[in-house]
Amino acid sequence: MMDTKRIKEAQQNFAHYLQDGLIKKEKNATAKAMYIKSADLSLNLAEECMNSSLNPYIWVVVISYYSMFYIANSVLLELGYKTGDKVVHKVTNDALIVLVMDKIKKGLLEDYENAKEDASEIASIKSDEIIGLYGLELSKRSRFQYEMTESIQEQKANTSLKRARQFMLEMKKLLPLSKKS
Repeated sequence: MMDTKRIKEAQQNFAHYLQDGLIKKEKNATAKAMYIKSADLSLNLAEECMNSSLNPYIWVVVISYYSMFYIANSVLLELGYKTGDKVVHKVTNDALIVLVMDKIKKGLLEDYENAKEDASEIASIKSDEIIGLYGLELSKRSRFQYEMTESIQEQKANTSLKRARQFMLEMKKLLPLSKKS
């Protein structure tokens, strides 16, 4: 579960990003469509790499992360925000926490409408988890190359691919185009 301190940090960072122009209020349907296309392509490529006999685990991690990055930015554009060119990965991560986490929670609550009394708590934990996946993959991508044996790399690559699939599924629920298909 994402802690309150991290959420407050993201909110403060987001306000600074807006002031500094690192993220701007902007809609861009063409960029959004390109992000969606790149996200789908990246996820498919990560799956192909995972099934390859070459065992390119680092690329499964990297490409899985980028599928998440692209779909996240398409959702941000849907919400009327475009990231800039500087520290874009950190900006995207903080923007997801500020702008998207509660939307996922709302969607999950609707999905759990007929579930137990504690659906609100479950949905809250789940939305934190979904957004937390992005941050986990962001940090793993940089550690991966230098610190892990091949068997650990394979396990991490499988985890990355699973997270990317789950993240993509939840993010696409926030895109009107995806709701129709």
